Amino acid sequence: MSHRKIAVVILAAGLGTRMKSTLPKVLHPLAGRPMIRHLLETVDGLDPDQVVVVVGEAYGQLSEAVAPYPVVTQAEQRGTGHAVRMARQQLSGFDGDVFVLFGGDPLITLETLEAMLHVRASEDNPAVVVLGFQAADPGAYGRLITSEDGTLEAIVEARDASPEQLEITLCNSGVMLIDGAHIWQLLDRVGCDNAKNEYYLTDIVGLARDQGLDCRFVEGDEEELLGVDNRVDLALAELIMQDRLRTRAMENGATLSDPGSVFFSFDTVLGEDVSVGPNVVFGPGVTVEDGATIKAFSHLEGAHVAVGATVGPYARLRPGAQIGAGAKIGNFVEIKNTVVHPGAKISHLSYIGDAEVGEDANIGAGTITCNYDGFFKSKTVIGKGAFIGSNTALVAPVTIGEGAVIGAGSTISRDVEADSLALTRADHRAIVGWAKSNRDNKSALKAKQGNNKKR
Repeated sequence: MSHRKIAVVILAAGLGTRMKSTLPKVLHPLAGRPMIRHLLETVDGLDPDQVVVVVGEAYGQLSEAVAPYPVVTQAEQRGTGHAVRMARQQLSGFDGDVFVLFGGDPLITLETLEAMLHVRASEDNPAVVVLGFQAADPGAYGRLITSEDGTLEAIVEARDASPEQLEITLCNSGVMLIDGAHIWQLLDRVGCDNAKNEYYLTDIVGLARDQGLDCRFVEGDEEELLGVDNRVDLALAELIMQDRLRTRAMENGATLSDPGSVFFSFDTVLGEDVSVGPNVVFGPGVTVEDGATIKAFSHLEGAHVAVGATVGPYARLRPGAQIGAGAKIGNFVEIKNTVVHPGAKISHLSYIGDAEVGEDANIGAGTITCNYDGFFKSKTVIGKGAFIGSNTALVAPVTIGEGAVIGAGSTISRDVEADSLALTRADHRAIVGWAKSNRDNKSALKAKQGNNKKR
């Protein structure tokens, strides 16, 4: 590893027209956060001295997304070489190692960037280190022209390559590591005498070689160098990112019974011996502690599940859900902004929102907390050991005391004292013979209507 200072220039000024979106390309989400934030997390691992993001028209949105790093604007799109020049003032006087990365390449790994630093710090002291990859289908990628001793001689664009050069499968990713002592004089010499009338960053390799400066390359995996330019690329990047997150979860001690059907957010945390069933989706902000079970078809977001708790199947935990140790959230139960204390059970078909459920309380099927009156949201408190009968509506604000029992089918709008029984059922009434008489009368009426239609 080099002990020189490190600066990173991230190019994110592209219009992203192939995304067909009003959202800047690099802000499209990948595993629940903008793809450029994935790249910045990797960059943070380098402990860089400076980071500069080059942006285009969407200055405001991108500036907020990449904070606290500074942004500079490339108002006119004149190529990658021109884009890097926009960072010149920010890097004035910097003579360490300068990475050039792309905001649409969110999958590049820290290990690959460290490998480039290792080559930069070698005895050969290359002025430029280029990241290449072996392409399964080289197509329109630029080709890396190398010598037998590993020197990078040039980067040739596919449209300018000879038939022999087009046979080369070692391709250019666009990522470079450049000696800060040479970067600006090399870029100053880059011209725009080409079909696109643009300044290509790739030209600095040939210019450096003309000056007798050494250039080298490092090979990365094609998968990690996927550039996201359209929605198809984004879907492929999501697939790769999800596979990484699934692998990380299993390596950290979680069991995924059907890994390919489980979807993670970038910040999902699973403890040891967590069991996750098929078709589970983790949105942002979820932590599941050791030994908990998340059953099939559950959706969790902004939730905390404590040790040994069970969630699902078909459960939904919304932001603010805090599920205590050993608690049970069953099928078709939705929890929002609620603390469920240890040992509590909400097993079936219930909505519990803006509430607190006491330790070992039992919530019967079909229970709802009526937390919103059309203007304000209010809280429901259910005490320790309380029993809420099935098909109960708790109209907030309301408190159910410890050990209290609520009879099934009740609507409770007043506080209930501890250890008491509350119910709001109507008196039972039965009219003997009414059902048979009703059927006979309706059958006779239906028969009469049928005879009238035949006439």
